Amino acid sequence: QKKKTTSSPPPLSPLSLSLLFFFSLSLSLSLSLSLSLSLSLSLSLSLSLSLSLSLSLSLSLFLRATCSEAEHRLFSVIFSRYNQYIRPVENVTDPVIVQFEVSMSQLVKVDEINQIMETNLWLRHVWNDYKLKWNPMDFGGVEFIRVPSNRIWKPDIVLYNNAVGDFQVDDKTKALLRYNGDVTWIPPAIFKSSCKIDVTYFPFDYQNCTMKFGSWTYDKAKIDLVLIGSTINLKDFWETGEWVIIDAPGYKHDIKYNCCEEIYTDITYSLYIRRLPLFYTVNMIIPCLLISFLTVLVFYLPSDCGEKITLCISVLLSLTVFLLVITETIPSTSLVIPLIGEYLLFTMIFVTLSIVITVFVLNVHYRTPKTHTMPCWVRSVFLGLLPRVMFMTRPERDPEKVAAKPHRPQASGKLQCSSSESLDGGIMSLLPLSPEVREAIESVKYIAENMRLQNEAKEVQDDWKYVAMVIDRIFLWVFVLVCILGTAGLFLQPLLLGDDV
Repeated sequence: QKKKTTSSPPPLSPLSLSLLFFFSLSLSLSLSLSLSLSLSLSLSLSLSLSLSLSLSLSLSLFLRATCSEAEHRLFSVIFSRYNQYIRPVENVTDPVIVQFEVSMSQLVKVDEINQIMETNLWLRHVWNDYKLKWNPMDFGGVEFIRVPSNRIWKPDIVLYNNAVGDFQVDDKTKALLRYNGDVTWIPPAIFKSSCKIDVTYFPFDYQNCTMKFGSWTYDKAKIDLVLIGSTINLKDFWETGEWVIIDAPGYKHDIKYNCCEEIYTDITYSLYIRRLPLFYTVNMIIPCLLISFLTVLVFYLPSDCGEKITLCISVLLSLTVFLLVITETIPSTSLVIPLIGEYLLFTMIFVTLSIVITVFVLNVHYRTPKTHTMPCWVRSVFLGLLPRVMFMTRPERDPEKVAAKPHRPQASGKLQCSSSESLDGGIMSLLPLSPEVREAIESVKYIAENMRLQNEAKEVQDDWKYVAMVIDRIFLWVFVLVCILGTAGLFLQPLLLGDDV
């Protein structure tokens, strides 16, 4: 049996081994070389980046130091011989042209009681000062510089109708100087100006508050104001929850005052504002309307309940409380009565009349035949005519309760029977009565007469109650119409006025 043999690969020659060794060595060298090249490239990139950053940082620091040095040198040069108390004009007869603009950032408050409007304003002043010019090439290209405003001359523009003692604007803000001599100064300030408040249509009112700005010491020959734009700048205005600015035009005026012979220039802004009435409508007008309509229900309340006067007086007290609240809100003036005050006064008169009428109605309601006799005209008007006009129907009386008139007894004291009552074959006869029977008959007659009188008195008393009910119904409709017409007539006035505005 033959053995299986396996074939083995032939051994490599020395030449093949040497070639394989050199190939692997060259491959490893190329890989290491490429790796070193990539590392050197990244190092060079990072080095160049850090170098550029350091160069830019050093350059910016150098430029900043140079600019700061240039501004310091410029500040020293222009203020070395500058006098902030001298008007900046080359010719003393020339005026300083001051451009003026007001920017409103917030309408802080309108105080109706003290008649003061508080606003947050930015006052923009622009003028040219020939002593503040320089050549930017001599100072490292610096074209602008910001300096404290108390180091330069400024126009003394104040608010004429200021309501507080401080008329001057705070000069802690800096002014912007341009190389050609233009000066821009925008100081912010909170002003409290006097404003005549017209409360005729409160709370649906429109107000016109003016703010008058002008130089306090320089006349038109020294300072000439020029208005920038035609209205107050409202680009940065913050809306409030009570007032809306409708318009804010500005006007320039030249006025000669009694104190001086010179003509002074001022710029006056008229601020037209409208009150947002939602707060007062919800918290004052609607409760007043509801309380006033309660007055109408007094005439629908039955007189027998005994609470008609109580309801009227409660409504009157509620309106008095609302009137006290309004007097704390509106200014104390005797020139006009505000709209809400007129409505409350109208409602109070309304309620007072309802109290008087209710007292009269209760007096009619509780009348009796023993105290009052109903006239014929009252019976015909209030029981016949007016109920038909007011569409009132009265229940008919029960016919069984309408009794016939009782027969008077005969003087002989005998009982008379009807012809239908026959005795002994249908022959009518008169029988003599015993004293006991006559006494019983008299008692029955007395009781019947008394009941008849009581029924008649009750009917008359019911008639008086029905008359009171008719009067209540008449004044119910009268007061409903007066309340609706009065309310519409009062509150439509400001709406029509708003359409005209």
